[in-house]
Amino acid sequence: MSHIRISIACALPLLSSLALAGDPVLQPKAGAPLLGLSDSQLDAFSAGAISYQTPLTIATGLGPVFNKGGCMSCHSNPLGGWGAIAVTRFGMDDKGTFIDPPEFGGSLLQAEAISSACREVIPPEATVTATRMTNSSMAFGMIEAIPDASINANADPLDGNGDGISGTVHWVLPLEAIAGSPLRAGRFGWKAQVATVLTFSGDASLNEMGLTNRLVPTENAPNGDHVLLSQCDTIADPEDFADASGKHFIDRVTDFQRYLGPPPQTPKTGMAGEVIFNAVGCASCHIASWTTANTKGLESALRNKTIRPYSDFLLHDMGMLGDGVRQGDASEQEIRTPTLWNLRSRDPMLHNGLAAGGPFADRVTVAINAHGPFGESAASALAFDSLSAGDKASLIAFLDSLGRAEFDFDGDGVRDLEDFTILRSYAGAASNPNLATAIGDIDVNGVINSIDATYFVQAIENFEDAARDCNGNGIADLVDIFAGTMPDTNGDGRGDNCPTLCVEDFNRDGIVDAADLAVLLNGWGGAGGDLNADGNTDAADLAVLLNAWGNCA
Repeated sequence: MSHIRISIACALPLLSSLALAGDPVLQPKAGAPLLGLSDSQLDAFSAGAISYQTPLTIATGLGPVFNKGGCMSCHSNPLGGWGAIAVTRFGMDDKGTFIDPPEFGGSLLQAEAISSACREVIPPEATVTATRMTNSSMAFGMIEAIPDASINANADPLDGNGDGISGTVHWVLPLEAIAGSPLRAGRFGWKAQVATVLTFSGDASLNEMGLTNRLVPTENAPNGDHVLLSQCDTIADPEDFADASGKHFIDRVTDFQRYLGPPPQTPKTGMAGEVIFNAVGCASCHIASWTTANTKGLESALRNKTIRPYSDFLLHDMGMLGDGVRQGDASEQEIRTPTLWNLRSRDPMLHNGLAAGGPFADRVTVAINAHGPFGESAASALAFDSLSAGDKASLIAFLDSLGRAEFDFDGDGVRDLEDFTILRSYAGAASNPNLATAIGDIDVNGVINSIDATYFVQAIENFEDAARDCNGNGIADLVDIFAGTMPDTNGDGRGDNCPTLCVEDFNRDGIVDAADLAVLLNGWGGAGGDLNADGNTDAADLAVLLNAWGNCA
């Protein structure tokens, strides 16, 4: 498994010999594993990521009714994050009370089937339908590690302090818990109906993909029709089985979600927009910071860590923004406060996808305004609407920091030469959290300088010459270019006076020599040293390299 772990982990910029002792570590990009995982935990993360991305087939337990064939189909932005896929809940309204129709197979519509004869439909008796968008699975292990008591400490079901906010814990029993175990504070799902990552995996495997497993071993009958189920379901239950390592599918995807890291926030703190966010009351529910449990036996990468998900994980009466569905102890109007980390990449927003498309600022504005005019969030929506244009822009700029990677000046999700051009333009400029320069002020010293450029060398993506030092002064060329000590008139990130690079120069030092020969020989028989694009490293490639021996021309 180690080679798989490395291939995925390499997407995370790691500190190299260029880093300065005592300087901050770059925040991992959204979708990267937690920092501090052991080798075995990284292996588990990587193996879980493969399972997460691999669609099920009928032979491996898909269906007979389902919504999507794999986890990634819904959680795709990034892998394990938000998605644009919606599911439908349905039921009956009896004088304002939602009735979950078990005779029709429950309130979740499985919109797909392994054959048309098995497909579910919304029954004509249904008078309530609701759309739910895909939630994020980011840093689920961190969220699970928040103590129940910490979540409960913010609950105020009777609004005892009179602030109009009356959050309630949704106490639930995990599927894996034995009978008589204490209830846990729910924290996952739009109704906070799930408390643990394993329960989330087991429940979603059955209800979204049709994969029966050790936690929920009974298949969903299409629209509750068990005769039809017997005709459609040909795989013995439970369909999820242990692999050679003794792990089930639900364990693999749990590992991935458990060890998925939190997304970045840039700037990390100090933005005027967050002060406004707090002042208008958003922080009453969207609580910024939590500390995970310091429990013996909890993985060190998860233990006693501070995270900033911006949620209280409580249920709130959302008035007209409620979905009309009762689920467990969560009422028709109650919705769990969603996390806001990585919000900048979320499209659509809100549980019903109401805020979709267009610029980020437009989506956020629609989402905030939808929090009124009734329910616990109405006062905050009104306060936002009353802000000046400048204060609204500051608040939105703060929300746009949630998920932004350091150095991603243009906000396209990739740190590249375009961002380096912007960084160069800021050389020597002052920085504070409310200036665009703060996106590149890694050491937060108030100025953009060569230390920041050194960290950019580690962060840049899709640029194989990032660490090149063609003048041999011990400083990456990009840093020299940033400082103005190396000309780069065409802006390609390579000094004008540096030797031309060629494909035979594997180590990108401008010379084809013994070091490059070693790389080729190390890849012999595979594709690692292939120079003639035939997919194999052999004598033909050796001839190409020897013919180019010396300085690249």
